[in-house]
Amino acid sequence: MMKFNYNLPVNLLFGRGRSNEIGIEVAKYGTKALIVTGRSSTKKSGLLDKVISLLEESNVGYEIFDKVEQNPLTTTVYEGVDIIKETGCDVVLGLGGGSIMDAAKSIAFSAKNPGDISEYIFGIKQGGKALPIILVPTTCGTGSEGNCFSVLTNPETKDKKSLRTNVIIAKASIIDPELMTTIPKHILASVGFDALAHNMEAYVSKIGQPLTDMKALYGIKLLAQNLPKIYNDPTDLEGWEKVTLASTLGGMVIGVAGVTAPHGMEHPASGLHDIVHGKGLAALTPVIVENSWQSDVEKYNDISRLLGGSCAQDCADAIRNLLSKIDLKVTLGELGVQEKDVDWMAENCMKVSKPSITNHPKEFTLEEIKDIYYKSL
Repeated sequence: MMKFNYNLPVNLLFGRGRSNEIGIEVAKYGTKALIVTGRSSTKKSGLLDKVISLLEESNVGYEIFDKVEQNPLTTTVYEGVDIIKETGCDVVLGLGGGSIMDAAKSIAFSAKNPGDISEYIFGIKQGGKALPIILVPTTCGTGSEGNCFSVLTNPETKDKKSLRTNVIIAKASIIDPELMTTIPKHILASVGFDALAHNMEAYVSKIGQPLTDMKALYGIKLLAQNLPKIYNDPTDLEGWEKVTLASTLGGMVIGVAGVTAPHGMEHPASGLHDIVHGKGLAALTPVIVENSWQSDVEKYNDISRLLGGSCAQDCADAIRNLLSKIDLKVTLGELGVQEKDVDWMAENCMKVSKPSITNHPKEFTLEEIKDIYYKSL
């Protein structure tokens, strides 16, 4: 008997040139925007100046917050909230990659829910509201524009875990593939593989369902066919459209089906060493698949074939082949992780990522998680 729920109220404005609508959308929800953005990329590309002009045309004031790290910290969120309190911003505009969008979502949340955000992340407290959020992704990776997650790292405990609440779903996500085309190749590889990991993990997740399966398979197909293309030819706008769509689909499907062991095991590594998330996933995912493909042969068979393999047994090799095409074959050791870190990461994984470990087709024990970390070094 088939039974499932599907509720994902995301307003997606997708297509080339849709970024021209930013001012119009922000004006629907507030009169002064906190623009949460990166330290340099949107300035160098001219996007920040364009957005400011669009806001001014729509009579929307603004303040700029540009201090977000590649793995955003809980303390950085509080800095953003302080600006809101000082300046009276009533809408939050996230303009950048996944870290920027996650920070924007948490700033909007913390502005309405006082105290330690970690208590909300771990479910000790519940928050029922947030400032309105508009998201404009400039990378095609996290899919944060399409879900209710905001991943943060606590600098004291090194816990990297997501705030999950429907109140941080964006009022509108404006997804313009043309904004992605200036991404440096090494960043494209990392964010593109993150998008692929989202779709693969949602597809094999124990809490997936028919609608997430359908979207995830399409996302995997789009990335397999187009990520290497745009990596080698950034002028391929149709390829960018397809990769960007796959990224958003990845965010949407994990919003319902969750992530599994690769994300669960990567978060302790990047929480501890501040490594690039997509690179951590690239180091871990093939090893995890090698150790779990037998737990769902049918679905790993589907993934393998979409990636150019032949069966579930060679799914890990198919993933490695794709990583080779985008110059992303890497080990945790090359990212700075050492053997002495393994015990802490494994324990932290069981602490902060237990739901992701449980969602995986094969639920790994603590010792099996340690073994995967060692093999990934």
